[in-house]
Amino acid sequence: MSTLQWRPAVNALTKPVSYRIQIIPRNIAGYEEMAADISSANPVYNDDLVRSLAPLMMEWIQGRMINGDQVTLPNAFIFRVSAQGRLDSPDAPLPDDEDMLQVSIVGTRDFMRRLRSEAQLERLSMNKKIPLITSAEDTKLKLADVLNPAGLLRLTGSNLYFDEDDPDCGCVIRGTESGETKQSTFGTISNSEILLAPDIPAQAHSWNNEYILSLTTQYTEHGTPRTGIYERRLRTPLTVLGLGAPNPPATGILTDDYITSYVSINGGSTSANERLRIQVIQDLVEERLIFSLIDMKEDGTSGAEILVPQDGEYILPGFAGSAVSSIEITVNNYAALWEMIRNYYNGRLVDVLDVMV
Repeated sequence: MSTLQWRPAVNALTKPVSYRIQIIPRNIAGYEEMAADISSANPVYNDDLVRSLAPLMMEWIQGRMINGDQVTLPNAFIFRVSAQGRLDSPDAPLPDDEDMLQVSIVGTRDFMRRLRSEAQLERLSMNKKIPLITSAEDTKLKLADVLNPAGLLRLTGSNLYFDEDDPDCGCVIRGTESGETKQSTFGTISNSEILLAPDIPAQAHSWNNEYILSLTTQYTEHGTPRTGIYERRLRTPLTVLGLGAPNPPATGILTDDYITSYVSINGGSTSANERLRIQVIQDLVEERLIFSLIDMKEDGTSGAEILVPQDGEYILPGFAGSAVSSIEITVNNYAALWEMIRNYYNGRLVDVLDVMV
């Protein structure tokens, strides 16, 4: 049985300095791993059956919670709906906050008792040797954190080398909504650089274009496999069809794993096909988002900035030399977009758009 790894991490909120216990995940497991593990341990259940039933169980739990129930699974978890917000009086209306409802998931007493009894903790040093990915760049577009199916992805960092013939090692690209693919086509594998032709797993919706990249290696013959996860999210280009045509189809953009898009393109004007980018900057001081269209070069040409303080419809002007004169967008879920940019994109989110007439 594998150990549960942890390491001391600086607690920046305390003076004098103290340290917190940081649990280090070995891997990220999902439905695919669940299906493989359960079918292996219980051959009467094939992996296709498990893979099809698991999402249905999650849907059942969500449905029960939507209808006001608490779901308690003995020897597993308790699922509850909770609410956050303040009322100025007992009869005050509920706050207009899309994030008011929250979900609380806790282990049952028996589940926690077994976890605490059987888990074996392994202390890692603060500078334990693990794969450290410091950058990811598409070599064709020359852009960071872009996952281009028509390009090559260059990873740089330290301790990256792995034996691609070792089944326990490798590079995995996982969609934040669904899908996972172990990469198989490499040009270079060294301690400081990996070059690969990305095999990108499909996700449920076109706007689910966000991916996580991880790297697993083994430094000695009998050593423990160690996984490093790239701290930034990768995003694939999105195709915008029929821009300028009457009633063009809506194109979801600037979203993570959600079932509906946070932002959609609903119209605009262009004289030709063009590849460009849409950028969102988070202004924490004024508590607003700043949208603009930009070209395909960092620090290149950009259109006028449009201030977006809430959900609604906005028009983004094109930039000098662009065939695209404007793009019309609808911000559908401002609160979720704000949280995504703050939590995962360090205040700046960019999508590559392939605009088609």
